[in-house]
Amino acid sequence: MDIKQLEYFARVAELGSFTRASIALDIAQPALSRQVRLLEVELRQNLLVRNGRGVATTDAGKVLLEHARGILYQVDRAREEMAHLRGAPVGRVALGLPPSLSKVLTVPLTRAFRARLPDASLSISEGLSVTMQHALITGGLDVALIYNATPSPELDTTPLLEEDLYLVERAPEAATDTPIALGEVAEKALVIPRRPNAIRMLVETELANIGRHPRIALEIDGIPAILDLVADGVGCAILSKYAVTTSEKAATLSLRPIAAPPIRSRLSLVVSSRRPATLTQRAMIELVRETIRKLLKAR
Repeated sequence: MDIKQLEYFARVAELGSFTRASIALDIAQPALSRQVRLLEVELRQNLLVRNGRGVATTDAGKVLLEHARGILYQVDRAREEMAHLRGAPVGRVALGLPPSLSKVLTVPLTRAFRARLPDASLSISEGLSVTMQHALITGGLDVALIYNATPSPELDTTPLLEEDLYLVERAPEAATDTPIALGEVAEKALVIPRRPNAIRMLVETELANIGRHPRIALEIDGIPAILDLVADGVGCAILSKYAVTTSEKAATLSLRPIAAPPIRSRLSLVVSSRRPATLTQRAMIELVRETIRKLLKAR
């Protein structure tokens, strides 16, 4: 198979359109269609099917797309390693961050990356833990910070820190920090993200361990929206202290430690165990560690 044909096919499949792919690849659409067709002829499989909105992958196309991503990833990394041998720190690093950390890490990480690796490029995306783990396995991400990562033989996971989660309530006239038992938390109406959010899954697991279920008032994705609703009296939330104290709503909210037992969320640095990290990726991993340490020190 020709590498260019794989690249063309992958871009068409990911964008769902020959027109959009031809613009992204800067190649004439007839030439793009011809190369993809040659790939189909070689494999004796239809890889794409046209529909009213563009194109979609067939079953064979889905299988090839997974392989193509891995092959193209390895080709990019081989080129990057060759460039490193010439003394040029180049290449691209794709970093995944949870939304709760993206707002505080994106700027310092980008600043440090540009200072230390000026000829390399950085891509940062937000995602849920499950989504980022899949992206690491398929090559969509190189490095990710993930809360409560699910163990997998395809991933190397390094714990960075553990955070206690708190019950977040609308602040009473006299703020309280009195601990609340986990069993009592089950009686509270919760404003909580939808599955498979890491905190949602952790809360359900911990409550199940004591034979209880969460009482869900509203399912809302996004910490700012959750805190707005808690401040409005809709219900309570379960979040880290840092997520609350850095919010504009902090003055209107109170935090109660959860005890007997506590709920602790673990943040880990995760990479693929199947693909060797390049020098640029290793430099990015060290930058992430340094930035986390500085953040903890500031807190």
